[in-house]
Amino acid sequence: MAILYNSNLQRATFFLMGFQGLEGLHGWISIPFCFIYLTVILGNLTILHVIRTDATLHEPMYYFLGMLALTDLGLCLSTQPTVLGIFWFDAREIGIPACFTQLFFIHTLSLVESSVLLSMSIDRYVAICNPLRYSTVLIPVHIVKMGLRSVLRSALLILPLPFPLKRFQYCCSHVLAHAYCLHLEIMKLACSGITVNHIYGLFVVACIVGMDSLLMFLSYAAILRTVLSFTSSLNTCISHIYAVLLFYIPMIGLSLVHRFGEHLPRVVHLLMSYVYLLVPPLMNPIVYSIKTKEIRHCIIKKFQFIKSLRCFWKD
Repeated sequence: MAILYNSNLQRATFFLMGFQGLEGLHGWISIPFCFIYLTVILGNLTILHVIRTDATLHEPMYYFLGMLALTDLGLCLSTQPTVLGIFWFDAREIGIPACFTQLFFIHTLSLVESSVLLSMSIDRYVAICNPLRYSTVLIPVHIVKMGLRSVLRSALLILPLPFPLKRFQYCCSHVLAHAYCLHLEIMKLACSGITVNHIYGLFVVACIVGMDSLLMFLSYAAILRTVLSFTSSLNTCISHIYAVLLFYIPMIGLSLVHRFGEHLPRVVHLLMSYVYLLVPPLMNPIVYSIKTKEIRHCIIKKFQFIKSLRCFWKD
């Protein structure tokens, strides 16, 4: 396929592929994807509802968990229209403005998730290593500021990425292998020099992901010296460690596959991209529901309340 390119950039079109060669099975393939998207939405909305309605969960740790759930919902909704559009309607064309907008939200929300995970590790560090200052350091105003800084830092770092892409000439293949737009893949399609974009992309990854992961490692190194005798605190830390691993391992794997895995089968690239964007939002509510006793008890209470209402109306 070729790009429909005019002098007017607004009319340029990319083509999204998804699972190429399996078009006849798109109806069946869409079933697990629909289940995953539905689980992500219901799971994260449940976490948000429980935190909002239960006064015992109005604490910094759960506010950060609510931020993580919001970020996961945003990541899910930023890819859902194009992924399901291909499966259901074979809608492969996407305009450059829409593509770059999707790219901006996917990458911004990925960096926001990294920042939120760092904030959660800071919360656990203060709660466990300096508990006497916990109520004075992590007050609601500071939590809101941390959330806003996470969003602003991520958005400002990603904002420059689409603008050089607009100036590039796309004279080779203009078919994107995935069902959504990613910066690294679009950059490879350009005939223009991509050195600046490549260097800046590496800078963003090093600045956000590198620094955040290093700070999280240092915070948990300090926590583990203090926390091993406190089972309840250790459980909350383990939940967060699972969330960190669920986020960073697919991210690092996708980055390595894109940069050094040109010889790998195309299905490997596709699966890694879907794992990166769908597994953390899918698994985070499950992990926190299972490993965090307070969240688990509140969800059980909600279901018991709904069950009692049904019994009342039946009687």
